Amino acid sequence: MRIAAWAVVLAALATPAAAQTLRVGIASDPNVLDPAQSTAYVERIVFTAICDRLVDVGPDLAFRPELATAWAWSDEGRTLTLTLRTNARFHDGTPLDAAAVKVNLDRYRTARESRRKTELAPVTAVEAPDARTVVLRLSEPYAPLLSVLSDRAGMIMSPTALARLGERIRNEPVCSGPFRLTRRVAQDRIEMERFAEHWNAANIHVQRLVMLPIPDSTVRLVNLRSGQLDLIERITPSDLAEVQRDRRLRVAEATAIAYQTLYVNVVVGALRDPRLREALELSLDRDIINQVALEGRFVANNQPEAPGTPYHFADLPPPRRDLARARALMREAGQPNAAFTLLAPNSPVESQVAQIIQSMAGEAGFQVRVETLEASAMVTKSERGQQYDMAMGIWSGRPDPDGNIAAWIASDGFLNRMSYANPVVDAAFVAARRTTDPAQRRAAYHQAAEQWLRDRPLLILWHYRWFWGMRAGIEGFEPSPDGLIRFAGLRLSR
Repeated sequence: MRIAAWAVVLAALATPAAAQTLRVGIASDPNVLDPAQSTAYVERIVFTAICDRLVDVGPDLAFRPELATAWAWSDEGRTLTLTLRTNARFHDGTPLDAAAVKVNLDRYRTARESRRKTELAPVTAVEAPDARTVVLRLSEPYAPLLSVLSDRAGMIMSPTALARLGERIRNEPVCSGPFRLTRRVAQDRIEMERFAEHWNAANIHVQRLVMLPIPDSTVRLVNLRSGQLDLIERITPSDLAEVQRDRRLRVAEATAIAYQTLYVNVVVGALRDPRLREALELSLDRDIINQVALEGRFVANNQPEAPGTPYHFADLPPPRRDLARARALMREAGQPNAAFTLLAPNSPVESQVAQIIQSMAGEAGFQVRVETLEASAMVTKSERGQQYDMAMGIWSGRPDPDGNIAAWIASDGFLNRMSYANPVVDAAFVAARRTTDPAQRRAAYHQAAEQWLRDRPLLILWHYRWFWGMRAGIEGFEPSPDGLIRFAGLRLSR
């Protein structure tokens, strides 16, 4: 949509009657608003407003209470007991008790439509011995479980609404978060109102919340500067200096656990020959991509954990650009002019990166066609089993290292759109999940990385830094490495 058209659309929100309305510009439109089916990052931003989780994550990536006020391990790591808060309820008035939590966790573990099955695979039973106690029985110790419960698999929906709406729950989520969904217009807006009966309502200071999907980062910024938006996510590195010079605005930032990747269809795509995938990586220079497209603001990297963190492996660095070797591999594969299509989101930064990849790969002999799509359409087109070659993807990151790679690389990972399967990698992930000892986990993830970095179903390009832009009147915003917006304590003045 043109900038002028967006200004007209958003002007309707800038009225005195909307004095307690927080208007947030988000980078894309959610596909589904059902935690069981969700896979897109932007959906997590919306869920943070409407769906409480069992466990939250703080800015230090430490776990903190949300619906569960306490948790304890027993039976040598095979039992996790959660204690629920007493003052939570769903938006439709249904009590939020242990029975409701059991309904949700069982759905995530077993429902046909659920993408959470892999994450909860070690859970063999969910028990509700009383209204405030939930017991999870595991087949084996599972170190990532708290991290799993701090994301979609820990989001609890109303069992009454689940029974009433069935599959329509994906469009009409009923949760227990600080805001209640009132209206959604696809590709246009998501409207919410403050839930007065929320357990933390006293700390929610905004009466209405409107999220507007605006893929073009320039348009998001224009509307922030004109006063049509109060807060925007994902300021592009090229716009940072401009925002920082504007005294009406301010920037909040955090080092991200998120990363950017290229994922490859390794079974039926044009790059199914591993020699071509190696040649493609050798044609790229991550540092140049970071400098040219990202103002050098991000961290060039080939791994799911950022450099300097415990599960990053300095002995497995990205290969240096080597066009001669890339061309030799393409000839060896019998495809000196291999052609493939790269799916890219319709945002300025990713589109520019796609063009740089197209140019760099072209110097090795690749013929790259870039197809630009709306983010949710791109995900749908690249889902497992679909015919595609390569796509750009962002992973928002998790506090536990398992959540940063296994969802993509494990043969049963819910994000394994590549149809990649390697028994060595799968076995290493299983070993890492069965222990809480950091040294043992590090050794297992290193073994997995050695293998999948050779196989190249993913080519990770960089780790992000999150940049949010907001009006100077916004108070109480707390930046977080996971990129999500927590609304508790956030205030606005006009």
